[in-house]
Amino acid sequence: MILLEINNRLVEETLTVKIKNAQAGLKNESIDVTVADFDGVLYHISNPNGDKSKIRVSIALKFYKDLQEHGADELLKKEYGSLLTTPEDNFNVTLLINLEDIPENWQEVVKKIGLLKRNCFASVFEKYFDFQEKGEEGHKRAVINYRDDETLYVEAKADRVTVVFSTRFRDENDVVIGKVFMQELKEGLRASQTAPPVLFSHREPPRELQNTNAVVDNNVGYVTFILFPRHTARNTRDNTINLIHMFRHYLHYHIKCSKAYIHSRMRAKTSEFLKVLNRARPESRSTDKKTITGRTFIRRD
Repeated sequence: MILLEINNRLVEETLTVKIKNAQAGLKNESIDVTVADFDGVLYHISNPNGDKSKIRVSIALKFYKDLQEHGADELLKKEYGSLLTTPEDNFNVTLLINLEDIPENWQEVVKKIGLLKRNCFASVFEKYFDFQEKGEEGHKRAVINYRDDETLYVEAKADRVTVVFSTRFRDENDVVIGKVFMQELKEGLRASQTAPPVLFSHREPPRELQNTNAVVDNNVGYVTFILFPRHTARNTRDNTINLIHMFRHYLHYHIKCSKAYIHSRMRAKTSEFLKVLNRARPESRSTDKKTITGRTFIRRD
């Protein structure tokens, strides 16, 4: 199965080209690029106030206020430091790169900027992983409305962190394929000693979300991850965050791939059946003949 990239490659490639051109002594050109990402997230790469020697990278997340409640601002300050600047209008976070003062480790800086969305998401996981590490219980469950009708729930216990994704299936067929996919995922994870347990419930929210405003709907599914200390430890949590914050897209991407594969197989099979039918069609032995006067008659063998 394919793992989706956690970084935004377009942002990284755009910044890399600009920095290399500046290092080569080429004239700085103006830039105004808007890049879309998952969950309705938008990046805007531009020159502040028309200054071509500086590049501004802004990100807009509809759910950023939810993340702010769980330390998103503090985590971004730690990750990006002096790169942070006053957010651009209609955007939540803005980073500024000076092409006249390019750091020696600019490749690392560019890679970190490409992970801006991931690092915004990481704040809520870091917070609850710390709660679990300290053995703290009773903290309010995190609720992140990362899409208009889909929600992420995170809750910490002394021995585990529970992460629940609610996801909406747009097509009834997606529900069927999603169930099969989740069943295969659960079977595959049983063979791994380190993978977290995964639970899937259709329509009804899991027990952890009973007596909440979790949606009950035929086209809604809930995927629950149970993360133990081996997943939230300091030396493994980065990888855990990388994988789990992309799970919703991973699931729907593979559902679409499965549907495309099924459709291609159906078209191929239909084409084979048509060829068989054409070969099975009996050939008529009747032939039309004409007389010398132009009249037509049928000769039968």
